[in-house]
Amino acid sequence: MKSITSPSNPFVKHCVKLRQSSSYRHSHASVLVVGTTPIREITKFQDVIEEKSSLVNCLLLLDGAEVPKGMCEFSDRIVRVSSVVMKKLCGMQSIDSIEAVALLKIPNSFCHVDGNQREEDFRRWFPFPHRVLVLDGIQDPGNLGTLLRSAVAFRWDGVFLLPGCCDPFNDKALRASRGSAFQLPIVSGNWDQLDILRKGFQMKMLAGHPESNSGVKSSSSFSQKLADSLVDEHVCLVLGSEGYGISKQSEQVCELINIPMAGDYESLNVSVAGGIFLFMLQPKDLH
Repeated sequence: MKSITSPSNPFVKHCVKLRQSSSYRHSHASVLVVGTTPIREITKFQDVIEEKSSLVNCLLLLDGAEVPKGMCEFSDRIVRVSSVVMKKLCGMQSIDSIEAVALLKIPNSFCHVDGNQREEDFRRWFPFPHRVLVLDGIQDPGNLGTLLRSAVAFRWDGVFLLPGCCDPFNDKALRASRGSAFQLPIVSGNWDQLDILRKGFQMKMLAGHPESNSGVKSSSSFSQKLADSLVDEHVCLVLGSEGYGISKQSEQVCELINIPMAGDYESLNVSVAGGIFLFMLQPKDLH
């Protein structure tokens, strides 16, 4: 088992750059996952779907830490690192609760699409597009990660990222999602490609939008009755950032819905509101 003690080691520098740079991550098709819990969540999911083909390129363990149970069969190699190196890898001064970091391949379930897609491509990326979450300019990695985690928890079939979203493999997004970016199809594209998906599957387009009299369209109160009426329909749920809301295109195309609230509250945090929508609109039957 190899050991690394210097933070100046070229491999350590490579790992740090994977954590810091989205373009570097995607050009190398690799991502750094910090912490035993998200690593275990990802490998457990791979075990369930019987995908054991060395997803973990390298497992980096803090000196003295035990190899997490069942991790050996998923890892190409295991490397011991000093506490100084672990701090460098994590970008944190305190690593009290962190004993493992993993270098993983970006999963095949993620795809960044260009302008040449056809309906058949989306049928390959979203095998069961009954419920698709669309994120519109969600820049905060904590919110994006939490929404991915909720989408997995409530059995949604995939996520479509419109322009302006942060990278789902950003270290903070991965921490918030606990590795959910590895557990469902994610497509990054624009409205033209989303429109292909919408038309191909005749999807009902909903968008979370606060109740307001200032918009071009009114927003309807979301209810259990509305959720029940959509049980058999293919649904896209669009959620926008807290700062700017949904884009003009989303507002024009979608039916706007809001969560009724007492008092003078205008809106909820997007991850909180999204969790409510995702729960109430979740599929009633497993595939």
